[in-house]
This record gives sequence, C-alpha cells and structure tokens, in this order.
Amino acid sequence: MAFKPFSAVRRGFSWLWSALDATRRTFVNLLFLLFIILLAWMIFGGSGVKPLGANTALVLELKGDLVEQYQASLRETVLDSVGGDSKRTVLLRDVMLVLDKAAKDPNISTVVLLLDEMDGGGLAMLREFGAGVDRVKAAGKKVVAWSGNYDQKRYLVASHASEVYMHPMGMVLIEGFGRHKNYYRDALDKLGVTVNLMKVGTYKSFAEPYIANGPSDAAREADTYLFNALWTGYTGEVEKNRKLNSGAVARFVDSLPQQMEAAGGSFAKVALANKLVDGLKTRDEIRAMLIKRGVYDDDTKSFRQVGFYDYLSRHPQKPFGSAVGVIVAAGNITEGLGGPGVVGGLTTANLIRQAREDDEIKAVVLRVDSPGGSAYGSELIRRELELTRAAGKPVVVSMGSLAASGGYWISMAADEVIADPYTITGSIGVFAILPTAEKVRDKLGIHTDGVTTTWLADAYNPLRPLDPRFGQVVQSSINHVYAEFTSKAAAARKTTPAKIDEVGQGRVWTGAQAKERGLVDRLGSYEDALNSAARRARLGQGYRVDYVERPVSRVERFLQLMGASASQAVTIQVKLGLLEEAMPAGPVAEVARDMAFLSELTRERKPFAAVTHCLCGLP
Repeated sequence: MAFKPFSAVRRGFSWLWSALDATRRTFVNLLFLLFIILLAWMIFGGSGVKPLGANTALVLELKGDLVEQYQASLRETVLDSVGGDSKRTVLLRDVMLVLDKAAKDPNISTVVLLLDEMDGGGLAMLREFGAGVDRVKAAGKKVVAWSGNYDQKRYLVASHASEVYMHPMGMVLIEGFGRHKNYYRDALDKLGVTVNLMKVGTYKSFAEPYIANGPSDAAREADTYLFNALWTGYTGEVEKNRKLNSGAVARFVDSLPQQMEAAGGSFAKVALANKLVDGLKTRDEIRAMLIKRGVYDDDTKSFRQVGFYDYLSRHPQKPFGSAVGVIVAAGNITEGLGGPGVVGGLTTANLIRQAREDDEIKAVVLRVDSPGGSAYGSELIRRELELTRAAGKPVVVSMGSLAASGGYWISMAADEVIADPYTITGSIGVFAILPTAEKVRDKLGIHTDGVTTTWLADAYNPLRPLDPRFGQVVQSSINHVYAEFTSKAAAARKTTPAKIDEVGQGRVWTGAQAKERGLVDRLGSYEDALNSAARRARLGQGYRVDYVERPVSRVERFLQLMGASASQAVTIQVKLGLLEEAMPAGPVAEVARDMAFLSELTRERKPFAAVTHCLCGLP
C-alpha cells in the first residue's frame, strides 16, 4: 500500500486538535468548579456558618432604595458593582424576613436600625417595615434607630423603634405631602405643539400638564382630599409611636422658623426639644452605648453583632413543598415583555400562568405597586388571574404603596383585595394623548402631501392637524375601555357600573377611603394577604412562599438552591443600578422626563393607546 503523507499529517493534526480541545474543556470545567466552590465558601464560609452567640445585636444598615422588586437583573447588578458607585436597592421582603426571624431568635437581643442611606419606599412599604419593628418589640427586644439625618420616610420607620437617636449635627425634616407640577400649555404653544386629549373621568388629571397651565378644580379637590388624608394618617402614626399629643407634629412644622431661631439654628436641638428623638449621639457614641449594653467581641473590637445580609443568608427559604405563589407587579404596565421595574402584560401573564400550572403552588398572591399604564396590558394580567381562580386556585391581591388606574385594573380578579390604609388606589379612568406639531411644520417651512386610499391611512400624522374623524374614533374607543373598566370593577365588587362610576371618574383614594367606598375588601398587610391565601388553600402553619419571577440563569438558580438571594450572589452585598430617570437631578431633568413621557406615548406600534395611568406617586 502506498504511503500517503498528507493523510498522516491530517490524522496527526486531528489528534492534536482533539487533545487541545479536551484540555480546553477540562481547564474551563475546572475553572467553573473553582468558581462554584468559591461562591459556596463566600456564602456559607466563615461567619456565615458560625453559630450566633447569646445577646447578639442584629444590625440593619440599609443602603439604597427600599423596593418590592429589584430594578436591575443580576447581570446588571454584577456589572454595576464593578463601577463602585452604583446605588443599591433592598428588597422589602428580605427586610421583613429578617425582622420576623429576629423576633423569634433567642440569641438576638437587640435590633439596630442604621437608616442614614435608606431611600425610597412608598408609605405602605414603610408601614410594613414599621409593623415588623413592632413585632420585634412585642417579642421583648430593644430596637435602636440612628441616623445622621431623618427625612420624612426614614423617620416614619424610626418612630417605631424603642429608642431614636440622631447625630448632633443632624435634622428631622418632616415636610408633609403635596407637590407643584410643571404645566406646559404655553410652552408647547410657543413650540407649535398641540396636545389632543381624549379621556373619560372628570378627575383623570394625568394629562393636564400638557393641556393647561394649572390644575383643574376637580384635580385640586381630589389632591387636597388625598393629601390631607395621608398627612392625618402619617402624623397620627408618628404621634402614637412617640407618645406625643395629637397635633404635635403639625405644631412642630408650623413653629419651625421660630424654634430654629431660639435654638441658634440647631435642627438637632429642636428635634430633641419636641421629643422626636431620645438623644443626640455620634455614631461612635452609639457603638459605645451598645458595647456597654451587650457583649464585647474581641474579634471585631465592638459589640457582638450580625449584619443584615449575613443574617439573611442564615434563613434560606424552603425549596420544595406546597406553597403560596407570589407574583410582584411593580412599575408601569406595558403591553408586551417587561423586565425588572416594569410590569409587562405578556411577561406577568406568563408568570401567573406558570404559577397556575405548578402543582406545588396552591394559591396566588399578586403584590401590586403600580400606577398603571396600558389598558390592554392590564387586561392580559387580569384575565390570567381570572383563569387561575377558575382553575380552583385562590387569588389574593395585596396592594402596596400604589395600585391605581391600571394597578387597580389588574386587582379586579381576586377572591380578596387587601390594601394598606396608605395605599393610593382607584383612579378608574382612561385617556389617550395625540400630540401634533403642524405649527412647527409651518414655522420651519415643511410641507407634507401625498396620496392615500382611505382617509384613515394617514389620519394621525404628527405634522398635520388631527383629523376630527380620527379623534371621534379614538374617543369612542376610550369610552368603550372605560365601560369595560367600570363593568369589570362592578362585577368584581358585586355592584353596578353606575355605582363604580360614582367613585371612579379618575378619582384617586387612599386605601382607607377605598375600603369605605367598597373598592377593596379590607385593610391589612402583605403578611395578611399571604395568610389569607394559605388559609383559602387549606395550607397549614409554616407554609412555603414561592416568588414566581423571570427565568434565571444556571448560576443564579444554583445560588438560589443554596439559599442565596440575588443580593448575596456577589460577595453577599452588591450594588444595584437604578433607572436613572427615577431620581431627576433638578428642574431641567424633571421637564425632560415629562417631555420624554409625552413622546413615549406616541412610540407604540398602534396609532394610539388607551392608557390607564394615574400619575399619582408621592414626591
């Protein structure tokens, strides 16, 4: 047989390539195994597995916004943490889990709240936090709160503590509720932009900034009623917690200029004189006080303590067994897919369907924190909840800080709707905005012309005046959507559309006011909603809570199976990136945001969208 040199070379090269490929795969697999071992050690190693000693203080140093749901994916979280300055977020459910475990833990004697860097959180969320603090106190344990500065939200949480301390250079700033909006009618006229509004609802004031130079009488009436109720509730809770006379907080605010003058400009002295705090201490003085009260730890050279994320990692959730499935609907509602911080109609409907088809999930809780958005996206979610009930699984809605307009729409297919007294809800109304810029066209000398087969082919062209026939079509559609809204709400609340219309018309209510008007079943907490769902599903004590969320990567799933939350996936404490729009830097950014929203309404694939949004978040 003749020798074939090329064949031998080919076989040799093939063997060499196979060897290199096998070496590469082995090396990559070893690296991945090393990565898994490292992560496991980071989560469970060291202090993560060391038993807690007696008289340990749980230190909750919460940094960033308190949220119902992470505003970024784990991948974004990891990338953001590399930058070093990204703002963190803290899950409310993690805080509640830690507080409830601490209340029952015999080794935890004290809970320390360091609130300097805690931001955000709606009123209902802050009340949930405060209720968790109350349960710790009811278990006979001290809760000490400290901050350099207390804004209105931080102080509401701190007021629940056994003792409240503040830095001598700090302040307690309780401002009240209310806001001044920007109105753009004259500005848009100067630019040559006309905003065509179609709506149903006397109190549906979402679009007023684009068509007026100030609030309508109806909007002013509704806002006054809402803000006064929230202020009364806030001051009443603070006064109860701090054992102050009724009206003490309002008197503190009213007399602040005179008190500041008398105190030489010291906010801290004024706060102490008004019994809003129990003492003025620096952070090192708080540390010395806790060392004296507790047990000195030679390793840390401080009082014996355990941190928030460390303590959280010690209490992984049950991975299997009968459960209450929780779907969080936090953010604006869109029609299609949604990521963290956005309620996608299709995405959330798919999650509800997933929970319905999961044999281990026996009941569903929808946790709502949304101002609404797309009517169509809202209906996709409501329908899946309706099908879930029809399949025999109980559905309970837990309203968080905001469940208005579309946020109320998605709450209408439940066995029970539970709201916090501070929840902002209602806003049963619909609108559509169609901006046109024909005056801009004229100023710039732009001409538009062409041929269409029907009048509808180019009925809404932003560079031409709105065709009145198209306006009529849109208004008819908006009327129909409002009729759907009120009829579905009437069926859910076992009343008539006329009765719903009386409390609808875009009017916004607190949870307590909504309860008086039959829009919710009862007032209560998120925990009440979980217990109600478990009871309806005949689950016993110690039931599992399963958060039904977007699909996760293999690494995330591995970490979750080991009991780690997303916040623990990167060195236990990671920094999460927030949407830049959430915290405008100043008036210019605020105007840019408002204009961006107006533009956003025209970017849909459809010629117009029926919008159920309340624009009713608190500053």
